[in-house]
Amino acid sequence: MEPTVIAVDAMGGDNAPGVVLDGCAQALAADDNLRIMLCGPAEVVEPFAEQQPHCEAVVTTEVIDMGEHPANAVRRKKDSSLVVGCRLVKEGKAKGFFSAGSTGACLSAATLVMGRVKGIKRPCLATVVPSPVKPCVLTDIGANADCKPEYLVQFAIMGRIYCRSVLGVQNPTVGLLNIGEEETKGSEFAQLCHAALKDVEGFQGNAEGHDVVNGTYDLVVTDGFTGNVCLKTIEGTSKMLFSAIKNIMMTSLKTKVGALCIKGDLYKFKDTVSADTYGGAPLLGVKGGCMVGHGSSNATAIKNGVAATATMVREDLPGQIMAALASETDADQASEGGE
Repeated sequence: MEPTVIAVDAMGGDNAPGVVLDGCAQALAADDNLRIMLCGPAEVVEPFAEQQPHCEAVVTTEVIDMGEHPANAVRRKKDSSLVVGCRLVKEGKAKGFFSAGSTGACLSAATLVMGRVKGIKRPCLATVVPSPVKPCVLTDIGANADCKPEYLVQFAIMGRIYCRSVLGVQNPTVGLLNIGEEETKGSEFAQLCHAALKDVEGFQGNAEGHDVVNGTYDLVVTDGFTGNVCLKTIEGTSKMLFSAIKNIMMTSLKTKVGALCIKGDLYKFKDTVSADTYGGAPLLGVKGGCMVGHGSSNATAIKNGVAATATMVREDLPGQIMAALASETDADQASEGGE
């Protein structure tokens, strides 16, 4: 089998480059067929590559910081680790790209440098929302604050391909995030989206907020503004609950003994609902696998993010998306011809 080459931004994330290097080392150790092109300053990437036979150092001279304007930084810092990583994919030297750096800069670089799959109106960010019931893919979570109904149709098509190829869900169910189950619920935009999504395979109607964490649907689609608010509400609630449970368990000798008794089960549960398990958010609709990690990613999240990027590449998600759009276009033309 031909090795899978992934470009990685060594300088992406709040704790870079340390956790990125640790995560890459773990990913390489777990996958003999993985190759990494590590982009960053010479003093960071060269010593690491010397110790890792399946890693190539790609020296860059610039770094895009979290606080910079994304599009401006991408245009100005052409030799940044983030932009160079995307360029390696465009040039065919790598098949996918992973970064835990600025989400906005990742979106801009992937769209401007790697380019969109033909026919895609807007790439979208998806994420797997962990749940003890079953995981749910939520998209868009921030790439497109303002949307049109036809964008959500493409989000649903791309999201179903991701569910099938990466998560192994054979026939993904789709819900539209709304304020009620009834077809007539929600804003005018939501109702237009509902009508547009009716022809999407697997669409089962409106999903409410609790459906995202209850695993009612395999995929929930919405606009990027609503999706981002929903995701951050879930993340914030999860952190608050775990913090509150920890504080309660440290209040007395009795609770501390109880904590010791269930410590292992609590860690298992935490792993079940941890976003680190999936490593980041795939950007669907660009040419090449692209995974955006959380800024606060630890080494485990980096490892899983690199592995998830490799899976996207091996499953040829861009090719599958292109084929699905071509099939949809052919069906629309046949329908118009028959009228």
